[in-house]
Amino acid sequence: MNVKDMATASDKGVTDYGLVRVAAIVPQVNVADVDGNVAHIIESLDQAVEAGAHVAVLPELCVTGYTCADLFGNELLLDAAEDALMRLCEHYKDVPVMVVVGAPLRCSGHLFNCAVVINHGEMWVVPKTYIPNYKEFYEKRWFTTSNITAIAGKDSIVVGGVEVPFGTHMIFEAGRARVAVEICEDLWVPAPPSSIAAINGANVIVNLSASNELIGKHTYLMDLIKHQSAHCIAAYVYASCGYGESTTDLVFGGNAVIAENGRMLAEGARFTTKPQMSIADVDIAALENERRVNGSFADSMVQFGTSFDHIPMEVARPLDYEEKELMRPVRRLPFVPAEDDRLNARCEEIIAIQTEGLMRRLDFTGIPTIVVGVSGGLDSTLALLVAVRAFDRMGRDRKDIHAITMPGFGTTDRTYTNACEMVKSLGVTLHEISIAAAVKQHFQDIGHDASIHDVTYENSQARERTQILMDFSNKVNGLVLGTGDLSELALGWATYNGDHMSMYNVNVSIPKTLVRHLVRWFAGSLNDGTKKGKAIHDTLLDVLDTPISPELTPAAKDGTILQVTEDIVGPYELHDFFLFNMLRYGFTPAKLYLLARRAFQGEYDNATIKKWLRTFCRRFFAQQFKRSCLPDGPKVGSVSLSPRGDWRMPSDASSRLWVSQCDQLPE
Repeated sequence: MNVKDMATASDKGVTDYGLVRVAAIVPQVNVADVDGNVAHIIESLDQAVEAGAHVAVLPELCVTGYTCADLFGNELLLDAAEDALMRLCEHYKDVPVMVVVGAPLRCSGHLFNCAVVINHGEMWVVPKTYIPNYKEFYEKRWFTTSNITAIAGKDSIVVGGVEVPFGTHMIFEAGRARVAVEICEDLWVPAPPSSIAAINGANVIVNLSASNELIGKHTYLMDLIKHQSAHCIAAYVYASCGYGESTTDLVFGGNAVIAENGRMLAEGARFTTKPQMSIADVDIAALENERRVNGSFADSMVQFGTSFDHIPMEVARPLDYEEKELMRPVRRLPFVPAEDDRLNARCEEIIAIQTEGLMRRLDFTGIPTIVVGVSGGLDSTLALLVAVRAFDRMGRDRKDIHAITMPGFGTTDRTYTNACEMVKSLGVTLHEISIAAAVKQHFQDIGHDASIHDVTYENSQARERTQILMDFSNKVNGLVLGTGDLSELALGWATYNGDHMSMYNVNVSIPKTLVRHLVRWFAGSLNDGTKKGKAIHDTLLDVLDTPISPELTPAAKDGTILQVTEDIVGPYELHDFFLFNMLRYGFTPAKLYLLARRAFQGEYDNATIKKWLRTFCRRFFAQQFKRSCLPDGPKVGSVSLSPRGDWRMPSDASSRLWVSQCDQLPE
């Protein structure tokens, strides 16, 4: 099958996930060798089309070469450039791809540095607005700014004898992508044209560039691209010329970069003698959702709204991701940075937010003590560590933190020992209050058979523990510190009016997958080389290795924990993945399923992912009533379930649409 056939192949029944495939291409270029350049451009573009690209972007002036200098004044070169563009139009007239290529073009006695958009045999021309003329750049020697066209009232240009649209106020509609074009220097100015285009609907910005290499410039450029994509809530596709342009006094390393809303999706190699291409699936649906949520983005239209021509492109239909590889990174743990240095910095920042929130609450209320239930599990461990950090910063005595361990019917020696050892190592006041007798009396009072380990059996223990914490706090004039995390709130894995309740919860915005890293960070930071530091370090590591469990049903005879949370509600890493992507981007179950299969490939099979996705959707809706009356707690990340600070949802909203789509997913 040739390139044209592949691009137009039938894709009936393909799900539209809101993804558009874009390519940034750095072809082989020889300065002033137009015929050779066009051949290389076609070769690279054909590879992009074969890979399924809907939009393909090439460098600034790549048809002729950027470094032609005074040769730009030669008619032969300019005629050849126009002829080359006509050949590109002819070659791709039946190929559903949007091509953006750089070439010099003449109009009304001026020469313009242009981006030429080619689609279905037609052409549109976008001239460069900001013409650099400082340091190593001398572009005003040859080129005129696009602003002159507004003065002259020009909106068309003749290319190869054909009159085509000409100007900067064009947005090209390629499927769900709304593409705007800028050229090199346009990005570096205080108010880039792409900002105005984004405000007026563009969600993909393409930049044809010729940026030479200098020490430190590349790092700044990458930051600039990421920041502009974030400011515009858009994808940014950047193609800059490479090896063949390196001549006389300048070296061009070649950059093929794709960013999306502040995140780098793909980046090619620099300083290579070979052509290169970066290709990625940009998530238009996620960008659209982000813009809908961000009301200030829409408000910008009031000040910066202007008239753009929206031009439909003929591009391939959405790709079949059952057949095609998904070409974008999918983070398996979206709440957790992948890089160790970023993770450490993020942990320190999160703990600072938790600590500051707790300090302010204690300071404002004048409450002298904290009461926290400590089970030997992850969540209560993190809450206790944050409390200790807050007291240290406030210059308070750690003895005024009352840590209460409340063994019950399912408490194991391992968690009990870890809780006690941790409290002692931290120098916090330890209290042990067994709940067994009180709960047995309660069972007798309500007529419950203690041999039946049902929800009554479990929740009675949770509520007894909360009653102890609340009443003890009255006794010592203390604040009951909540320990439940974001993942538990999403699933409703908390006993209503039991561990669901507290006076302030420092973990309310921390997902389970992140709790682990925060506790591990504390383990490292508290290990100061002393015997006490080593003891707390070792205890925290054992807490991390302990299976997650509410310990509300009896353990095995050998002390093994039988009630493992993730066996009941599903793996937290899956649920946190669903939680982040559904709340952050508004993704459907079908899209969550697609992404999860990529992220957890080889770890969970399709049936398992589908099962727990359905569980997540069902429980998330059914448990909103618990989230509607949460205690206060600090928002930490971009996803939060506080009914006051972030998430507002009716407690009686139906999950039918979401669960139904889950049921229809293939395995």
